[in-house]
Amino acid sequence: MSISLSLIYLAATIAFIIGLKKMGHPATAKNGNLIAAAGMALAIAGTIFIHDLQVPTSIYILIGMAILIGSAIGGWMAIKVKMTKMPELVSLFNGFGGASAALIGLVEFSRGGGDKMITTTIVSGIIIGAITFSGSLIAWGKLNGSVKSVIKIPYHNTVNNLFLVGIIAFAFFIVTAGASNEVLAFGLLAGGLIYGILFVLPIGGADMPVVISLLNSLTGIAAAITGILYSNMVMLIGGILVGSAGIILTVAMCKGMNRTLGAVIFGTFGATDSVAGTNKTLGTIKKTNPSDSAIMLNYATNVIIVPGYGLAVAQAQHIIHELEELLTKKGVNVKYAIHPVAGRMPGHMNVLLAESNVDYSLLLEMEDINPQFKNTDVVLVVGANDVVNPAAHNDPSSPIYGMPILDVENAKHIIVNKRTMKAGYAGIENELFYNDKTVMLFGDAKDALTSLVSELKNM
Repeated sequence: MSISLSLIYLAATIAFIIGLKKMGHPATAKNGNLIAAAGMALAIAGTIFIHDLQVPTSIYILIGMAILIGSAIGGWMAIKVKMTKMPELVSLFNGFGGASAALIGLVEFSRGGGDKMITTTIVSGIIIGAITFSGSLIAWGKLNGSVKSVIKIPYHNTVNNLFLVGIIAFAFFIVTAGASNEVLAFGLLAGGLIYGILFVLPIGGADMPVVISLLNSLTGIAAAITGILYSNMVMLIGGILVGSAGIILTVAMCKGMNRTLGAVIFGTFGATDSVAGTNKTLGTIKKTNPSDSAIMLNYATNVIIVPGYGLAVAQAQHIIHELEELLTKKGVNVKYAIHPVAGRMPGHMNVLLAESNVDYSLLLEMEDINPQFKNTDVVLVVGANDVVNPAAHNDPSSPIYGMPILDVENAKHIIVNKRTMKAGYAGIENELFYNDKTVMLFGDAKDALTSLVSELKNM
């Protein structure tokens, strides 16, 4: 490798690290993303134009066409995607990353030539890439509703484990036997694709944020393996950064749900069709209207807004920011309570509210906001469900028991905006809705908040 290319890779690596660091906070995330993207563009350009290989002009043309077409499609999708569809886009793009790793493994399979280390690297890339690709597509289907939240497979844990052991045994045979028949590589690819499907199908909808994070880490690992194969340091380091960040985020998400990674992979949280808590009297629902809700908010001193997936579905992030600004002008102290697993992907609510230019200092994480609920006059819950369900504290039989939640029930008054009484992703009743301090403001979040703003403006 030339010195100039090494320097380019070093600059790209530094850009990745700085970008990843900046993406750790909403205020700097956009710049961090741009810096990391610039680093990747630099690495790609250096790899194409500064190398030791003699490459025909036709190859350059094909590479250029692939970059232009891929950039155009990716850019168009990123611009057009709605915030509610962002988790699906992340899952889809993640799947393509896995597919790339698997295809590279197929192309390079014959390169093994009996070298056990190289062959191990290649087959690992094929397996992990295939699992990530098919698993991400199933996750994408679950998120957009084209695949059932949970498809039950008889003895799925046993079937999955045996299938995975079979794939590993097959890979071990290929490595030890020094086999180079490409049919074996395609067999390994098929096994990985099937396992990816079996892996994600039984997982419940409430665990989708964790699954997306886990699959993202696998894509990083696949990229790192490809970096080893090509002795490409920037690909290796980039893959390590993505893989390690994904694993750390996966662990953090599991902690936020009070679940182990094994429970996510082998359980079916959010899979039940039955409604938990129907064996006891939860109480009665009290309905309210925009006018009465506006009066409560207008005369409050401290208000906390709890955003959830319903806010994203209604595309109501701009109107809720307007509501917050209006209340602030009236002298009300307004904050947002952000649960780590609210929405359909990690940081979904942060991204949603950042789009409407909400002040980052008003977004408080669960650990910081929970002690403040007891001194809060009114909590406005918009589209959130499982993350505010007191059953996590009160009902040992509940599937979310032990899950850290936002302590909304401690506030003096609670307004919950939902379209219907339909259960959340965990498929269980929410005790908060029956609390004596709670009133339900039914309707689409955008319509309800617009009416609230209108009523407040007239006060």
